[in-house]
Amino acid sequence: MHTFPGPGALQDAVGTHLGHSDWLTVTQAQVDQFADATGDHQWIHTDPARAADGPYSGTVAHGYLVLALLPRLVTQVLAVDGVRLRVNYGLEKVRFPAPLRVGDAVRAGVEVAAVREVPGGLHLELTVTVEPRGGGKPCCVASTVTRLYV
Repeated sequence: MHTFPGPGALQDAVGTHLGHSDWLTVTQAQVDQFADATGDHQWIHTDPARAADGPYSGTVAHGYLVLALLPRLVTQVLAVDGVRLRVNYGLEKVRFPAPLRVGDAVRAGVEVAAVREVPGGLHLELTVTVEPRGGGKPCCVASTVTRLYV
């Protein structure tokens, strides 16, 4: 965990890779719950028997499920003291270069891409790379935008 003593300290970290989150294993139960929440029940996500003969030899997590894990993973890497409110402001770019097979573990690498002042706080852009245990292409690469209010 990289803890900054205050929002102003982030400016010096632009271009710095802060480290990696813990490994997180994505389960079929999580994928099924995400499918229920979103209505996306495509068989490559929710039907292990059919997916065993599919293109990934098993079920894979939804790309948007992987994206939804970013707050959980990023907060294991980055903390900023003196922030009263942290708001997910959006995304600049998201790509899913490789599937995340159900049962595999992933972790997020976090880099500070940009920091600028906004009224009442900071605009923080991070480059987050979600990689599978064992290597290979990342499951997700995202440029996230967060507003930190003091």
